[in-house]
Amino acid sequence: MELINALAQQYAEKYTSPEDELLKEIADYTYNHHAHSHMLSGHLQGKVLEMISCMIRPKRVLEVGTFTGYSALCLAKGLTEDGELHTIELREDDGARAKAYFDRSIFKEKIILHIGNALEIVDELNESWDLVFIDADKENYSNYFHRIFPQVKPGGFILADKRKECQGHSAIQ
Repeated sequence: MELINALAQQYAEKYTSPEDELLKEIADYTYNHHAHSHMLSGHLQGKVLEMISCMIRPKRVLEVGTFTGYSALCLAKGLTEDGELHTIELREDDGARAKAYFDRSIFKEKIILHIGNALEIVDELNESWDLVFIDADKENYSNYFHRIFPQVKPGGFILADKRKECQGHSAIQ
């Protein structure tokens, strides 16, 4: 099943604003060195996340599934001046790599990385969320949703990446 028309995909790739240098570095490293590079949000999805975050101007963002940090940096671009982004990564090695990228960004003081099981960590966070991006183990999406939904502020947004765990299938719904 084709989620996006190939011509629309080509058009978007041609006319979307370029990645900044740090995002390009993350993408290049991930695509060239990570066994699961297909899990990277990537340029087009990153720009959609950035656009949504900039429109919403969230004070509190939750991301479930950090991977190498690309999407967190995109989401951070819309944060209010006093905003924070909490991101949860299961794998320590991916979390360490993402943290190294966060520390080099202008958002290093705004991004809080949690390492461990997201189902446990979500329950420990005492926050109200303006924007949530769920992009972790697909089998637990409904569990994440049911745990997080009560913490979402009225008018808040929950985004979920429904991309299959294979190259070339991506959609945010």
